[in-house]
Amino acid sequence: MAEFDPEKFEDKYANYFTELQRAYKQAFETMNDRYDSELIHAIDQQILSESEPFYEGDGEFRIELPDDPTERLSGVLAADDEKVETILDRYVDEIESEIRSVFGLTG
Repeated sequence: MAEFDPEKFEDKYANYFTELQRAYKQAFETMNDRYDSELIHAIDQQILSESEPFYEGDGEFRIELPDDPTERLSGVLAADDEKVETILDRYVDEIESEIRSVFGLTG
């Protein structure tokens, strides 16, 4: 586990790329086990690949999504906007939780 430094997180890809990659991968694996794998793969590749994690302070992170995330999704059958939004919200929560865990910021 890397020692977390909020100032270093401003240049997160230079300082914490491996940790962020691990958090996103662990979140993907969790979500893929619980939900439709086709939808999880599509969300991962078409929406989350362009997301940006930010440190909010007090051990909390925020994932910023690209504009109009549900409109980016294509090629997924049986996935209405409401379902996608629900699962995407859950996925983002999982990523934020995994980032906290990777940095040892869980209570």
